[in-house]
Amino acid sequence: MGRIEITVHDAAPPRKDWKQILPGLIVSAVSLGIVLWVADPQQVIAALRLADYRIVLLAFSLSLVWLLLRAVVWRVLLREQASFKNVFFTIAEGYLLNNLLPLRLGEVARSFLLSRKERLAFWQVFSSIVIERVLDLACAVGLLLVTLPFVVGADWAREAALGAGALVIAGLGVLYILARSREQALAVVTRLGQRWPWIERLAGKRLASLLVGLAVLTDGRRFLLATGWMFLDWAVAVLQYFVLLRAFFPEAAVLWAAFALGVAALGAAAPSSPGAIGVMELSLVGALAVFQIDQSRALAFALTIHFFSYLSSGIFGSLGLAQDGESLTGLYRQIRSLRTRVQDPEPG
Repeated sequence: MGRIEITVHDAAPPRKDWKQILPGLIVSAVSLGIVLWVADPQQVIAALRLADYRIVLLAFSLSLVWLLLRAVVWRVLLREQASFKNVFFTIAEGYLLNNLLPLRLGEVARSFLLSRKERLAFWQVFSSIVIERVLDLACAVGLLLVTLPFVVGADWAREAALGAGALVIAGLGVLYILARSREQALAVVTRLGQRWPWIERLAGKRLASLLVGLAVLTDGRRFLLATGWMFLDWAVAVLQYFVLLRAFFPEAAVLWAAFALGVAALGAAAPSSPGAIGVMELSLVGALAVFQIDQSRALAFALTIHFFSYLSSGIFGSLGLAQDGESLTGLYRQIRSLRTRVQDPEPG
């Protein structure tokens, strides 16, 4: 069993990483400033004290159900080539690292850790995460597509949601074409590699493994199965938001939960500090503001739901790292080095 180290000061990112991190830190700082300006800290504390903690505990239990279902989705996308135990703990490790480390290194870590545990190709695992994220985006846009017209009552809202949905479908279409045309894609890369050798070093075997992972898109039954589990996972997330909202707002409606979740999911995709600190809170407070509710209590809700993500990933992610004999510092160095090699191929 490895000892879990929480600090990462001995693995400080190089200067060029700080250039990538800084915009996100600024976005998070500004977001935090806005939510603290619109909400009264004393009223936030009062709302946290007055919340019905029987309901809060029920909402937290749903976050564990959500994590289990998310592991099911990922395992289906991996075509059951990994054990459920390894998939579950690895996904928790990835979320833990995303909450603590910059540049969404948790996604790289998930690929690195699972490929090592199950002897799968790194890029094959990474491609399954790409598909998972695209499905996530589709579900987030779908929630807005369904809820936004009811929230604002404007024709442009439905058109904007339809446009975003079309982009998601187009993205899935591109991945599907790549999956169906693996040999042609590899042939194109080979020809380009003959002219520019760095392309062959950058893509080469990586692209072959990536396309193997994308093959799930050509298996209609498996893709529908993964999509069905993903829909169920998002339904649990809506239920969790609704249950927790009731702890702070007894009058809360399912519409509030679905709309807030959709906005928060898209907001968290924006550049920010690790864990989307500030951005998630601002997204939720802003989304709930359209229902004319108290912003201080809305912030109390946002802080609680955000804490749940840290707590669940922290518990199971730490257990996973301990089982793997990894420390955060050591793993951070490994995945940062891997990320650097992927992004900065040697000239040739």
